[in-house]
This record gives sequence, C-alpha cells and structure tokens, in this order.
Amino acid sequence: MATKNKKYDRDFLLGLMEKLMLVRKFEEKIQWLFAQGFVYGTTHLGIGEEATGVGTTAALKKDDYMLATHRGHGQAIGKGVNINDMMAEMLAREPGVNRGKGGSMHIADIQNGILGANGILGANAPLACGAALTIKMKNIPDRVSVAFFGDGASNEGAVHEAMNLASVWNLPVLFVLTENKYGMSTPLDKVVKEKDFNKRAAAYGMKSLEVDGNDVLAVYEAVSKARKYAVEGNGPVLIIEHTYRTSGHSKSDGNLYRTKEEIAEWKEKNPTKRFGDYLLSNGIITEAELKEIDERVQKKIDDAVEYAKSCPQPSVDDLEKSVYAE
Repeated sequence: MATKNKKYDRDFLLGLMEKLMLVRKFEEKIQWLFAQGFVYGTTHLGIGEEATGVGTTAALKKDDYMLATHRGHGQAIGKGVNINDMMAEMLAREPGVNRGKGGSMHIADIQNGILGANGILGANAPLACGAALTIKMKNIPDRVSVAFFGDGASNEGAVHEAMNLASVWNLPVLFVLTENKYGMSTPLDKVVKEKDFNKRAAAYGMKSLEVDGNDVLAVYEAVSKARKYAVEGNGPVLIIEHTYRTSGHSKSDGNLYRTKEEIAEWKEKNPTKRFGDYLLSNGIITEAELKEIDERVQKKIDDAVEYAKSCPQPSVDDLEKSVYAE
C-alpha cells in the first residue's frame, strides 16, 4: 500500500475494511438478485472499483455534497446510506432510500449529503458547481461539493464546462475521475489521444492529484488533501483514481470487447482482498478477526435481502408523490 509507514487509528482501518467488504458483497448480491429476477430494469455494477467509492467518501464529511454516477452503489454506501434502505431500493420496495422509485441508477439521500446520481454521463458536474456556489454564496464553512464521473464521461462538454466554471469562480468542487479504462465498451485509447488527465486540469488552471484507485488508503489520503485545499478557498481539484471494473458495463454486457485474461489479471488486484492482505501483513488484524468481519458483513447483506423482500412495493397512488417540488 502507498501508506505502509503511516500510523492510523486501528478502528478507522477496520472500518474501511468492513465498508469495502460491504460494498463488494452488496454488488455481488445485486448481481445474483438480478439473475433471479428481483431487480427490475438494469443495473450498473462497479465490482473491482470499491476502493474509489470507499476511499473517497471516507475523506468527506456527512454534510459535504456529493453527486454520484449511475455506477454509484459503492459511492452511496460509502457516504452512509443505510444498507437496508439501499437493498429495498434495488428491489423497488416502498421503504427504499428513494421510496422504491429510483432503482439502481438514481440513489439520493439528502440526510447524507447525496444530491442524487445521474444516468446522463457528466451531467452531475455542473450540478456540483451549483452546490459549490451555494456553499460559497452562503459562506458555509468546511464544506465541499463532489462530482464522480468516469473516463467515458470525461469527454462530455458538460464536464469541461463545469471544470472551467469551477476554476473561474474558485468553487470548492472535487472532480473525482474514476478512470476504469473503458467508456461502456470503448477503450480509452480509442477516444483520447492524450491520456494524461492532469493536463486537462492544467488547462483550466486547476490543481490535480493522481492516485492508484485500488489502494483505499492512497485514495483516502489524496481526497483528504484535495478537500483541505478546496475548503481553504483555493478552488477546485481534479482527482484521478485509476481502477478497473471486473463486472461488465451493465447487465446486458457480454464482455466481448476485452479478454478473459485481462479481466483475470485485474481480479488479482482486487482492492478489498488487497487491503485485507495489507492489514494482515502489518499485524493490524488477525485471520480470525478478518473472518469475523467477513461473516458480520455477510449477515448484514443477507438480513438486508430478507428485509427488502418483506417490504411492500410502491403504491400507484403515490406515483406523482415527490416528483414535483412543493
């Protein structure tokens, strides 16, 4: 790990481990539930990317504004969404975090600062600027706005416009680029000639940080540094987190655009197992303790599934409820 010699509170490290496992097992369970017909529509999993969501959100405060992506399960769980509410939402049940109407792609939880997820690539970047402008105009101390987007969205005009605006207006925005090698099924080098995303930040006079997105502590440190920079009034930061999704783009993805060997190679870089190995090798945790965390997380997931299945579906009478502002 990039931070082997740095001292961290043990409870903090074990909390990161549990959150990584929770995100990983949640997505694996959603994958299974989809195959069983319990998840409607489609879903976009980020198996293999869990350190980006967990590491980033661990560096944020509850009141920080966050706008997730359509692949935002890990981002939402990391920010504090209750796992039962998340599972109920996935199964389109009324007690879900969005009353069973949002599904996989549209998680919002105002209580935890999550202003929503967006299925339109890059559309959350301008919204993050709006939230950051609120922070600045109301002079709210110690708060930032965060927008997640992938390399597929990095070429969207909305992202460039948002980065330029945030820089010109000196807004406290963290632009988190989860660079996972593909935009849907398109390899990055097919659509980007210059793959050094730091240069994009430089073009807007913006600070940038680059990090191994499969190293949860390295992500945490980078985002902590970026957050401190932004809340001190220095303007926005682009954080480039290199990672890889071993799951497909969506449930309709046959993975025909990449080889089994490539996927297998990245599975060996599993960030959840990697962090567990780090804790073991540094004597921070024992095998028995790691197993105990794993079993506790598995029970949380199993209980969440049973809870969600027992919940009612939304009523047609509530179809327009919460759709329009009052």
